[in-house]
Amino acid sequence: MDEKKKFVLITGASSGIGRKIAIGLSATYNVVLNGRNFEKIIATKEKCSEINEQIIFIKDLCDINELEEQFSEFIRENNIEISHFVHCAGYMKMVPLKMTTVETINTTFTINIISAALILKILINRKLNNAALKSAVLISSNISNFGAKALSIYGASKAGLDGLMRSLAIELAPKIRINSILPGAVKTEMTESIFDNNETVQRMEATYPLGLGNTNDIYEMVEFLLSEKARWITGQQFTIDGGRTINISG
Repeated sequence: MDEKKKFVLITGASSGIGRKIAIGLSATYNVVLNGRNFEKIIATKEKCSEINEQIIFIKDLCDINELEEQFSEFIRENNIEISHFVHCAGYMKMVPLKMTTVETINTTFTINIISAALILKILINRKLNNAALKSAVLISSNISNFGAKALSIYGASKAGLDGLMRSLAIELAPKIRINSILPGAVKTEMTESIFDNNETVQRMEATYPLGLGNTNDIYEMVEFLLSEKARWITGQQFTIDGGRTINISG
């Protein structure tokens, strides 16, 4: 029997941090690009390295009713194994608690944490993925450990994601390593509404000792955590925010 090709699965690969990670990792790995918008995923694929292979899994992770069945079938049909997983898909809606709806809560938690848990459940299935998974990185947020106005639901979902990471790091050891990255302010499509306000940007920049970040700052840590250089690291939160969360002077 021919050995199956191994791939890295990247959710949320259609834009922002996920797109940067997909493009960067494509130079070293075969990658599965997940997103809900076909045109945007194609745009990501066109920027990926030609050295390795890229295949597309179109799926809106807000719809989880058939996620396990659909992704399992995707793995079987493509005759692949997933050796690494990066969960970049995310949903953030700035809304004060008094205006929060059940729909907002469900969408936020479904995309940010429930979909990650279900995908990991699939990837540790020995019959389906042949114990191929070695490492996973979950993209959280520095709000996970702190607080911010109008971001209570988003922050709660990311705190839950980090809680999932810590428990699974113990449950899945020693064969699988799992860590999370907590970015600070990085300009992406999800955060562009924040960056559109010059006054807000200036106020934020004043509280970031190293200035605001970019998607490459997050990619570099993802690449490291997936590699064997991080072979003795699991269950950890890595805050990458230019020093924002340790700055008590502003």
